[in-house]
Amino acid sequence: MQFLQLEDFAGRLNQTFVVDVDQGRTPFVLVEATPLPFRPMHGMVRAPFSLVFHNTSPVLFPQRIYQMANPDMGQFGIFLVPIGRNQDGFLYQAVFN
Repeated sequence: MQFLQLEDFAGRLNQTFVVDVDQGRTPFVLVEATPLPFRPMHGMVRAPFSLVFHNTSPVLFPQRIYQMANPDMGQFGIFLVPIGRNQDGFLYQAVFN
């Protein structure tokens, strides 16, 4: 199993990731990819990081694991949590540690 890394996403800001939801598929745009502070520990497989996605659907999707796809990265599961709202939709965060 390959672990996702910040480097996998850093060059994909403002790219669309299609997410499978109960109502079908909806686009999420990657708006932030940020490293998180950490102290290296023995056995650590990656440095922690955070991703923030924006979705313009009027529907607030609950926190859970979603299947996400991007033309460059293929398909993978990601745990998204709604963290806020702006004038255009909702923001969702994924934290990797």
